[in-house]
Amino acid sequence: MAIALEYTAGGDDAAGREQLFATIARDLLEKGYSINPCAMAPELAQSLLQKLHTMSERQFVPAGIGREQEQMLNTFVRTDKICWITGESDAGRQWLEWAASLQTFLNRRLLLGLFSFESHFAHYGAGDFYRRHCDAFKGGSNRVLSIVAYLNPGWLPGDGGELVIYPEGVPAGIKVTPALGTVAVFLSEDFEHEVLPARRDRFSIAGWYRVNSSSARRADPPL
Repeated sequence: MAIALEYTAGGDDAAGREQLFATIARDLLEKGYSINPCAMAPELAQSLLQKLHTMSERQFVPAGIGREQEQMLNTFVRTDKICWITGESDAGRQWLEWAASLQTFLNRRLLLGLFSFESHFAHYGAGDFYRRHCDAFKGGSNRVLSIVAYLNPGWLPGDGGELVIYPEGVPAGIKVTPALGTVAVFLSEDFEHEVLPARRDRFSIAGWYRVNSSSARRADPPL
């Protein structure tokens, strides 16, 4: 899978990461969403790009909608392909460690009670899309916080593939260009969003922080 590997954002020093996490926390408290262009550290972005560069298209499978037994394919709703991140690779471990650091920060700062995290690489080919939807419905899911990180060097305005988030009172939505290093975070239940059709290959990571929904009959996450 051929992917360009240039990136020139700032370093991943502790102060820079703390500042980014504080910005995300403040935005979530004030607006419920946070959009941060070129926020991912170059070392992490470079590692994830290198990982994508070594992956075969066969490792990606058509994405479904719904969860567990209720999951199904629906190409009217979405046409992207995904590969779950398990932490078996160096890049996967680095990403999951970064996500865990954000989880710890947000739990301390906002008392969200985030319990677990899951994420996958997403590949949108030319023409692929994901129609307007919510990642969670009130009372029907334990997904609390959604995060998207983009891995597309040299993305141009005509390349399409924007994420559009729809805050209440903003009918046209807020467009997020999927440029390399951009990170978007939003409350899963509160914001409908969509991915507009891409005009070339588009790569990202989509992830969700979840609260603990364990009961006497079911462990969370499932064993």
